[in-house]
Amino acid sequence: MDRSLLAALPLVIMLGLGGCSSEPTPAPAVEDAPIVMQPGEWILTRKTTGYNTPSVTPEEYQEALRQVRDDKICLAIAPDGVPDTAALAGAEGTDCTYKDKLARNGRLIVTLACKAGRGTSDIMAEGNYTADTMTLGTTMTKMQGGQPVLRTTHDLTGKRIGDCPAPG
Repeated sequence: MDRSLLAALPLVIMLGLGGCSSEPTPAPAVEDAPIVMQPGEWILTRKTTGYNTPSVTPEEYQEALRQVRDDKICLAIAPDGVPDTAALAGAEGTDCTYKDKLARNGRLIVTLACKAGRGTSDIMAEGNYTADTMTLGTTMTKMQGGQPVLRTTHDLTGKRIGDCPAPG
């Protein structure tokens, strides 16, 4: 056998064995199933955590902080995973549209543009959700004549309690 081949033989053996390992090849990462909020009948609870107007008195502020409202609604979920705007707006806006929206991996961040009496309101909501729960913080700013006239903040929690009742 040629001496150069003999000299290269240990190197070939080491390289060949170097690819063999007693450790198993790691399995490919399994992606978690996406978290999708489920449509149906929900109970939404809004607790006022802030209330500010140019003329609010300490008594009015304290009264506002005692406000807790429960609404039982039939919640619709859009194909992109965001809930119906009316559910998020509650009594703080009508005819709302999404300005921005993100629903991904159990996180919801949205901004709504709504009508509010003689003015408009912008509602921002941010928080977490599962298929049958949500916990959000909301901030609403009401504008009239280009001036802010009211700002409120709420803790908004929700729980799916079943399917929507059949109409009729």
